[in-house]
Amino acid sequence: MPRCLPTVMAALALSVPLLVAAQVVRPIPTQSLRGEMVFGQPPEVLLNGQVVRLAPGARIKDPNNMLVLSGALVGQKVIANYTADPYGLLMDVWVLNERELAKPWPKTPEEAATWVYDLVSQTWIKP
Repeated sequence: MPRCLPTVMAALALSVPLLVAAQVVRPIPTQSLRGEMVFGQPPEVLLNGQVVRLAPGARIKDPNNMLVLSGALVGQKVIANYTADPYGLLMDVWVLNERELAKPWPKTPEEAATWVYDLVSQTWIKP
């Protein structure tokens, strides 16, 4: 048996979990809403045409679920899901990928109150 075979086998065994992890759907909370955002000078964001601010410690995740600083997004227009704190400041932002954009998601609290979330398919169903 070649001496490098155990090393190759170990490398393959370690890469399998990485392939499986790439297929995981990222958890976006059901209380989040979807909107169009244009990032201005931090901490300002234009959300659905209204000026809002990012909360101190806000987390922005790109389509690959990596953290992004708001300064890196200045001038960019994105479709994202977001949560807000009780003061109306944006707390968490998920910039959506193609698969997430294809799924319907409520844009207002009124829509969220009337739509039904299916846990199995992880999609919102309009009435």
